[in-house]
Amino acid sequence: MWRPALTADVLAVDYQQILAALAERRTKKDGVMTCQEIAVVLGLELCPASVEGVRSKVKRLADRGWAAEPAPGRFTLADGPSCGS
Repeated sequence: MWRPALTADVLAVDYQQILAALAERRTKKDGVMTCQEIAVVLGLELCPASVEGVRSKVKRLADRGWAAEPAPGRFTLADGPSCGS
């Protein structure tokens, strides 16, 4: 679970990469991404297995307070954490 002063370094590399993608999008656009968009940024093949893998990871991040799901299937960085912290 995310809490103040907890850094993304405690997360596995895959999760850190997802947070970095969400953080980058937040600085450039509205900050909201689909699982397919995240998969593309991560350099994954756009096949159902890859997208589902991203979806399960980003849902886990949302459940634990690192990411948010403002609309079904759309994810953004949560208000508290940032990519580097």
